[in-house]
Amino acid sequence: MSKESALRAMREARYSRQSPPPSAGIAPARPKKIEKPVVAAPAAPTDGLCGHRSMNGRTCTREQGHEAKSHRYS
Repeated sequence: MSKESALRAMREARYSRQSPPPSAGIAPARPKKIEKPVVAAPAAPTDGLCGHRSMNGRTCTREQGHEAKSHRYS
């Protein structure tokens, strides 16, 4: 047996150990759909502030309906 054929045999043996046995036409079980919990919408700000939330949870302190393109968080 040549070195190349020995390496090929070792690779095929490793592959056959790692792969699952072939199924007899049975479709794999599909995972159950994970439903996301329903989160209630935050209450509208009553203090006249924009109230836009950033990704890290901070809220905008500019006045509601501000013309500035960016938000100012605190």
